[in-house]
Amino acid sequence: MIIQTPDWVKHAVFYQIFPDRFAQSSRLAKPDNLEPWDTPPSPSGYKGGDLLGVVEQLDYLERLGVTAVYFTPIFQSACNHRYHTHDYYQVDPLLGGNAALHELLEAAHQRNMKVVLDGVFNHASRGFFYFNDILENGPSSPWLNWFTIQSWPLSAYDGTRIANYLAWGNNRALPKFNTDNPQVREYLMQVAEYWLRQGIDGWRLDVPFEIHTPGFWEEFRRRVKAINPEAYIVGEVWWDSRQWLQGDQFDGVMNYLFTESVIAFTVGERVVSELVADRSYDPIPALNAEAYADKIDWLLQLYPWEIQLTQLNLLDSHDTARLINIAGGDAAGVHLATLLLMTFPGAPSIFYGDEIGLRGNQDPDCRRTFPWEHPETWDQAVLAYHTDLIKLRHNHPALRTGRYQRLYAADGVYAFARSNAAETLLIAVNVAEQPRDVQIAVDAFAPGHSLKEVARVYGEGNVTSADTQLMISLPPRAGLVLRDGA
Repeated sequence: MIIQTPDWVKHAVFYQIFPDRFAQSSRLAKPDNLEPWDTPPSPSGYKGGDLLGVVEQLDYLERLGVTAVYFTPIFQSACNHRYHTHDYYQVDPLLGGNAALHELLEAAHQRNMKVVLDGVFNHASRGFFYFNDILENGPSSPWLNWFTIQSWPLSAYDGTRIANYLAWGNNRALPKFNTDNPQVREYLMQVAEYWLRQGIDGWRLDVPFEIHTPGFWEEFRRRVKAINPEAYIVGEVWWDSRQWLQGDQFDGVMNYLFTESVIAFTVGERVVSELVADRSYDPIPALNAEAYADKIDWLLQLYPWEIQLTQLNLLDSHDTARLINIAGGDAAGVHLATLLLMTFPGAPSIFYGDEIGLRGNQDPDCRRTFPWEHPETWDQAVLAYHTDLIKLRHNHPALRTGRYQRLYAADGVYAFARSNAAETLLIAVNVAEQPRDVQIAVDAFAPGHSLKEVARVYGEGNVTSADTQLMISLPPRAGLVLRDGA
């Protein structure tokens, strides 16, 4: 089977936006009962971010180097995170409705920026029309087979009783679709097709592993790609995803296997255990350089190369604490992790605000508002290195699609090469608390080629070369990038 994935994803830098918390536009009238923008977020409160606010900040994203935006759900919902969908054909009025999405798509596409939406197709909400009809009419509802009802009367709100219908995570607010019902399946396929025809560039699929209907995701891919062969299909799967990544279902997944490995290596023993304890990834225990190298070698062999190039790589998200919090404030560890993110195969994704040092523990704290009115709170050093590393990736095609070669792994130092026919880059990272002098075989480089430094993370490093060896002196908690200069 020939595997085909969207070419643009291989060259993209993503930015993940939680719409209620990113930006507000004065062009949209707001209801009265919103939480003040600058106060800590609560589980159920709304801040009033909207899509027109995103439009007004596209210049900022463009300066940062972002080429694609992934939005957590935007459809009508009675929940600030909008995973409780009421209407799959209506953008939430707090976000500006369908007109705001169309304006956003036009403005983004004018900047050659892609837009990927969150598809919540495993479950809906109690306010979703078909389920609401069941609540109103009980066994007389014509839509009973759209869900799995186990007994009567339904217990949709009474927390003292067992929810007697299938729901995601046994959360009665999220009734699970019966995707074995052909009508439900067709409804969801048509939703996906509709928004592609409206101009979106792909779907991020929420908990797709919960849908077990045979052939569902294969059909989803066929119908999506029939409308736009370059549409991106990326699943939220936190673990080994081979069953979905054979070329007939998804183009990639949110690469939490990469996430956990990078955090365990660059942050190591500093990981705040309580911030990762109940998540579906394992940044504990710490990985030394050798173990990290082995984990990366394993990961890069797990899926076909065409799939590796369209994985969605990330350090944190709306479902995790911010990395700076996980790292216990270890700025060097976050910087080194970002270097590895920006030089790894697949599309890097930045969770909004990470680039200015925005902090946050687990949900809802990780979903703080972006402090547009308080730029004095931005960590300018963090913004600068994000901008520089994104530019580095854009400037060097080998970092996007070049082959990956492990070069060195010992004593806290990991080094690898990314190379194509035109260039080779060497990336070296020292996570140790002491300086390291290492010798690296230079068989990745052609004989007689010189190396030029193109990026540095902390401190002054020295590089000298011989015919067969490269000698690198790395300060503690530091990294650098070298390019074949011939």
